[in-house]
Amino acid sequence: MKIQFWSVGKAHEGYVKTGIEDFSKRIQHYFPAEWLLISPPKNAGILTETDLKKAEAALIFAQLQSDDYLVLLDERGKMLSSPELAKFIQQRANESTRRLIFLIGGAYGVDESVMQRAALNWSLSKLVFPHMLVRLILAEQVYRGCTILRNEKYHHS
Repeated sequence: MKIQFWSVGKAHEGYVKTGIEDFSKRIQHYFPAEWLLISPPKNAGILTETDLKKAEAALIFAQLQSDDYLVLLDERGKMLSSPELAKFIQQRANESTRRLIFLIGGAYGVDESVMQRAALNWSLSKLVFPHMLVRLILAEQVYRGCTILRNEKYHHS
């Protein structure tokens, strides 16, 4: 199984880049993992919020394959503990999921069509975080989940 982290927006900013790269490299010890940063449409500044979400959805669907397992990060989604996330990752691996994709939408969220396509809408917290921090938290939590699966010392419960 390959884990992919997709994020609509610009490149990682310096204040989180090192952490994202570090945790992404650590995940590689368990699963192949990579980031896909989806640039917003060129005309994003003149689009309405609805049209922007539709344009971003088209960019997402252009990359998505029919058998991808899509997890949408959404503040209204289901909350999981770190052990529950580990179990979720293991279930996807046991089911021979080819690509497990964690998607962070754009500044206004995602179009309804993306929400409908997602197999899971997942909330990291009831708090709202800047997208750059969500990337770092996501990478760290997936790494934590991997260490839980291997019963390694990183996670203390």
